[in-house]
Amino acid sequence: MADESAPLTLVRVLEALLFSAQKPQTARELVATIKAAGGEDELIPNHFAKVKEAEIAAALEELKVEYIQQSRSFQLVEKAEGWQLVTEPTYAMWVRELFPAPKPVRLSSPALETLAIIAYRQPITRADVEVVRGVAIDGVLQTLMERGLVKIGGRAEIPGRPLLYETTQLFLEHFGLRNLEELPNSEELRTRYLPVAPRPEPDAKTADSAESASAEQSAAAEAKENSPPPSDQPAEA
Repeated sequence: MADESAPLTLVRVLEALLFSAQKPQTARELVATIKAAGGEDELIPNHFAKVKEAEIAAALEELKVEYIQQSRSFQLVEKAEGWQLVTEPTYAMWVRELFPAPKPVRLSSPALETLAIIAYRQPITRADVEVVRGVAIDGVLQTLMERGLVKIGGRAEIPGRPLLYETTQLFLEHFGLRNLEELPNSEELRTRYLPVAPRPEPDAKTADSAESASAEQSAAAEAKENSPPPSDQPAEA
């Protein structure tokens, strides 16, 4: 039987919310949920109606440490999209049996290598990734996009305007990252030199046309500047 005399604390309220939530919750979302609770028809007053985001953040850290110290079978983690209760990896083999859905196919070594290059050097063109890997990546890139780990992020401002590729929100979730700064050795690997694909030269005809148009515009501007101003006197009959 539950101890009704146990004090009602912010930590326990957060624990109840995170246990019941269907998705990760940010500190701001938790604040909104707590403040919206209760009303005139509630028997228990909302003692935390004036809670602040900083207090939520402190309580979450307290709860996280509490679970670690007690060696619980679950833990509180902060993901890219918020805080969530998750099972300790140690118990994954048993918990997995509760979800008999087809197991996801693991990424191949070529796919992981390609994904790593994109993650550390995004946004990046397909040609630049191929230069680093030394092989064509069409099939691998398609697989990464179908898995939702990579997406098109725009076009490069170079001749031909090739597509740029970058990682997705699912990529962060899949690898348990809050942001790209949490990638291992991110600063070192982002600044290390990597070869790039040769940049195509502008089409010769296009370049000649552009140069010719520019020359004509300059000549017209010069002629206009040197032409006498229009006279205000009426023309003689």
